[in-house]
Amino acid sequence: MSRKPLHIMILTGEPSGDFHGASLVRALKQMVSDIRITGIGGPAMAAQGAQLFFPIDRLSAMGLIQVVKQIGSIKQALSLVRHQLKTDPPDAVVLIDYPGFNLKMATYIKQHYTIPICYYIAPKVWAWNTRRLSSIGEYTDHVALIFPFEIPIYRARKIPATYVGNPLMDEYPHCLPETGNPVGRNVNKGPLIGLLPGSRSAEIDKLLPVMLDAAAQIANKNPDARFLVSAGIERHKNRIEEIVSKADSGMSCRIVYGRPTQIFDCADMLIAASGTVTLEAALCLVPTIVIYKMSAVTFRLARLLVKAPFIGLANLIAGRQVMPELIQDDANAADICKNALSILENLDGFRKGLYQVRQRLGRPGAPKRTAAIILNMIYKNQQE
Repeated sequence: MSRKPLHIMILTGEPSGDFHGASLVRALKQMVSDIRITGIGGPAMAAQGAQLFFPIDRLSAMGLIQVVKQIGSIKQALSLVRHQLKTDPPDAVVLIDYPGFNLKMATYIKQHYTIPICYYIAPKVWAWNTRRLSSIGEYTDHVALIFPFEIPIYRARKIPATYVGNPLMDEYPHCLPETGNPVGRNVNKGPLIGLLPGSRSAEIDKLLPVMLDAAAQIANKNPDARFLVSAGIERHKNRIEEIVSKADSGMSCRIVYGRPTQIFDCADMLIAASGTVTLEAALCLVPTIVIYKMSAVTFRLARLLVKAPFIGLANLIAGRQVMPELIQDDANAADICKNALSILENLDGFRKGLYQVRQRLGRPGAPKRTAAIILNMIYKNQQE
């Protein structure tokens, strides 16, 4: 009688989770040829062969209003996962980020099944909502940590956890070289500055206009400065083009379509929305100003709940501000311009600070190490 192929269910709810889930799917398939992976994800996971039963584009949201609008889709996804667990039970479940949804699922699974659960890219308990640690300890079997500063938090609670490294180290195992990219460094002597307004429509509407106002002020101080606006997501292309068309026509500004790494590879510095992209920039040693704006209600709530000293991941990893942070009212054109001019005067100094981030994250291989943990959990569970 032939053995059934291993079946792993992966659950995530945002584009970043889909990105990291795809690397994990690839690592699992490299380690076990006869394996089936199902779950909730997006195009990146699907491209690696995962069989998805619910798309993340119906779940991904940010901000109180957007989340409320998607409650129906979230309930539908929860119901569908319960159905899949009953009709097609996996050998293990992997949770990737998306804690509001995933911790509900972990609780349900542990109450009804003996399926081992691994949390990969755990909730940001170091920033806020430390109460989630109790649920993680009770309803998951192992946590694969991706930030070194998370280790003492889990160790103090005696929650089984392993620092597997950061998956972005696999994407950027070395600092990006200058490549003669057609976007164009060294076309003239002026600095090249990337503007990365984020991946959500609300971020683009709030941040891109102020970035462009700051760019106009920088260009007024340094007429040779050139600017590249990142338009990485197809559905936001028209909105970005519209906003850029209204900007100061006297400055050199181009839109770059596709992944922002094209900009990393040639820019002297970046002005970027807070998020994973700023850590990517750090790994490529590109000095960056981190900015963010949100609704007044969300900001007041965040000030009450968020305990982390920084919002930038590079700053959290380094334990100091290696990237200037401008949040809410501080994210204005004048302050952005002032910080940008300061960075341009000391590019090498800022790059040295970012190199410390690479050193602290360690070696590549996070997806493979996580895959090994998951497979060991399965084999251990099958022997009990």
